[in-house]
Amino acid sequence: MADGKRGEKSRKGAAPQGDTGARGAQNGPSSAPAAPKQGSVRTPRRSGSARAWQDIDATPRFAIAYVIVAYALATLVLFLPALHGAFIVSPVSDQYSGYAYRAFAADMVHATGHFPTWNPYLLGGLPFAAAGFGDVFYPAAFLRYLMPPDAAMTWTFALHIFLAGLFTYAFLRAWGMGFLPSVFGGLAYMLCGKVASLVSPGHDGKLYVSAMAPLLLWMILLGIRDGKLWAWGVAAIATALAIMSPSYQMAYYLGMLAGGFTLYLAFRTWEDGRKLDRRTAFLRLALAVAAALLGVVIAAVQLMPFLQYLPYGARGTAKGYEFATSYSMPPEELINLYLPQFSGILGSYWGRNPLKFHIEYLGVLNLLLMGAAFGNRARRGIVRFWIIAGGIALLVALGGHTPFYRLWYHLPMMSVVRAPDMIFFIPSLAVAFMAAVGMERFFGGAEWRRERYLAGWGIAALVVAILASVGFFTALGHHIAPPERFEMVTANAGHVTAGAWRSALFVVAGVVVLWLTLRGRIPARLGVCAVIVMAAVDFWSVDRLFFNFSPPASELYAASPAIQYLEKLPEPARVMSFPVVRLEARDPFVEGDALMLYHVRATTGHQGNELQRWVDLAGALSPGVDPARLLSPQFRRLTNTKFILTNGPLDSIINVAPLGVRRVMDPVMSSVGTPQYLFEFGDQDAPAAWTATAIVKAPPDQILPTVLDPRFDPASVALFDSSADVPGTQISSMPAPLGIAAHVRRYDPGHITVELDRAAPAGAALVVSENYYPGWSATVDGKPAQLGPADYTLIGVPLPEGARTVDLTFSSRPYHRGLLISDAGLIVALLVIGLGIILPRRRRV
Repeated sequence: MADGKRGEKSRKGAAPQGDTGARGAQNGPSSAPAAPKQGSVRTPRRSGSARAWQDIDATPRFAIAYVIVAYALATLVLFLPALHGAFIVSPVSDQYSGYAYRAFAADMVHATGHFPTWNPYLLGGLPFAAAGFGDVFYPAAFLRYLMPPDAAMTWTFALHIFLAGLFTYAFLRAWGMGFLPSVFGGLAYMLCGKVASLVSPGHDGKLYVSAMAPLLLWMILLGIRDGKLWAWGVAAIATALAIMSPSYQMAYYLGMLAGGFTLYLAFRTWEDGRKLDRRTAFLRLALAVAAALLGVVIAAVQLMPFLQYLPYGARGTAKGYEFATSYSMPPEELINLYLPQFSGILGSYWGRNPLKFHIEYLGVLNLLLMGAAFGNRARRGIVRFWIIAGGIALLVALGGHTPFYRLWYHLPMMSVVRAPDMIFFIPSLAVAFMAAVGMERFFGGAEWRRERYLAGWGIAALVVAILASVGFFTALGHHIAPPERFEMVTANAGHVTAGAWRSALFVVAGVVVLWLTLRGRIPARLGVCAVIVMAAVDFWSVDRLFFNFSPPASELYAASPAIQYLEKLPEPARVMSFPVVRLEARDPFVEGDALMLYHVRATTGHQGNELQRWVDLAGALSPGVDPARLLSPQFRRLTNTKFILTNGPLDSIINVAPLGVRRVMDPVMSSVGTPQYLFEFGDQDAPAAWTATAIVKAPPDQILPTVLDPRFDPASVALFDSSADVPGTQISSMPAPLGIAAHVRRYDPGHITVELDRAAPAGAALVVSENYYPGWSATVDGKPAQLGPADYTLIGVPLPEGARTVDLTFSSRPYHRGLLISDAGLIVALLVIGLGIILPRRRRV
């Protein structure tokens, strides 16, 4: 990545010619031409432009060190509170709940020395490797084993914003861009709204893919154009990292971009009219495909458990066009690319999406320079590629607001995902690349009406500011916004006006600096550096609004007396938690998954991809609450639910008298200063495991209404799924319960031991209030036993005569197989990298 030594003398008087990155493979006369060194030039230009270009193109000594320092400072300015231990999380962030998953994995690794494959503390129990508990296999997870998880999560966000800029810079330099234009392009991408603001919703997986995008394109460029074998090994690893993010939708979008870029490079015609010969082109395309497949192999540890989970998960099936197009980018929010305050920021958002915690802001100076790229004839090939790629991605981001998505919807897997706005990282990268091209055009190349272009931008910026001041954008908002948000549009009017003048200020300042630089009043290098600094300040003034910090996790998730009481329960019992009043602060125990930090089992919670059968049983996706279903005696009986944790009096939403609810303790204060009310159900027993007298097999669609019927007694009959490989019996009436008590002696993640207080008769069954999923195995008194789904979603074990002890163990075969395959794939990728570096050196020797 290093740029090498100064090149001023060798480039004196020269300016950029087109796609100077046209490095051809040295494969004979029909291969693409060899390109000059990074930042080099080909065609002499007029003296003024040439001199200015020499100033901004010249590569300083230790260039990469300057770039690293500059990008690190730009990142640290946004993360200053983290230097004092603050945690980059807020109540609107997915990390507010996601912290519990990550801390759980770190605790398990420290306690047992191995990775957990089952999470018993949430929504009836979930396979940890398969259900999508975040970046559990991404390399950033290892930081959480070495340092406090909250600090690791915070600095992982910072690292990937930094890497997004550094990889973009390297990609631009590899293409042949000048030094300062490349610096600007990297900065414009790493600080653009669609990258930097991802810290607000806590979407670390999306940020990982955004950072991998320029790295993957850079490696494809070196592999296709230059024939660098080692680049394919790095490309495979970058592909695997995008998959293990694990934002599969974003990885899907990146794969499509990478595929299009690969084809473009393989068959493009370079500026001198030559191109790769057909044999070389197809050979390198084959290497690209092999690298992509190798990336999938490396990601097997993530993919294999996930693919097994798809038929069982709540998001594994298509939910219709309306679901797939939810959270599309409304067309009017294109105004936010220039005027980020238009549709409101964070709590002021009035747009047509239900909520929005990020921004697509592209930066006014970024847009100003990008516009100049459209007239750059020398680089029209790559500009055309980015116009097409960025344009298609923009249409996808608009989702259901255009007819185009009707076609996109029929691509594989697009019917099971939503939020097409995720793809906007591609237009963001396109604009950053073209902004670097635009900067080149300003200071090199044929003469064009630069001053008139700048004047047009300045006038347009002032016109937008005046329109905002007279209420134009507010009136537009009233015309577009849902009626229930009209008041929010009005309240946002002042922010729109201030934002329009803010954007105008940066535009006018940029126009003045560029104009003075072009006139020779300011040295070219100083002028461009000033534009880069102004662009960074412009981005910072918007990005900082999305960087919300909280106290360290030790304070944020500290246990109240209510949580301490639940933590010390002698037997497993689940807790139903939900808010009954809306408070300014959000309690992570009542409205999140923080209970699992203290090994308290939660009936409810927020995971996003629960087991569908648990969702069916509960009657709602988390964190939705259906009191009629959740509080019914049958549901509580099946799910071992004995407690309710709320942030207000329970009788404010339901009549508690029929439930026999008692208050366990007086209201206590949570770690975030909100009240916690803990109640216990007293109207019935809800054991963690029980025995049933008989086994009956039935189809799932018949089992669900039966187990929810108040007349059904789980202690009389265990209803096994008809597909289960267990013996069943025919009964004409409900048999009497056995009265055999089942005591849970061990309850660890992936291991449950149940003891019966007396020997079981033949034909009986044990039902454990834990979700069944492939991977559970059972032994009865030390001998292997059958098991299967019982009472719709729970674990059922047929008991042989005389049974006293049942051990249940979870082991994910796809995870263990995937781990072996991933290790093998990574070794192959490292061998490719090593051979790609060593072999050319040996040939030179």
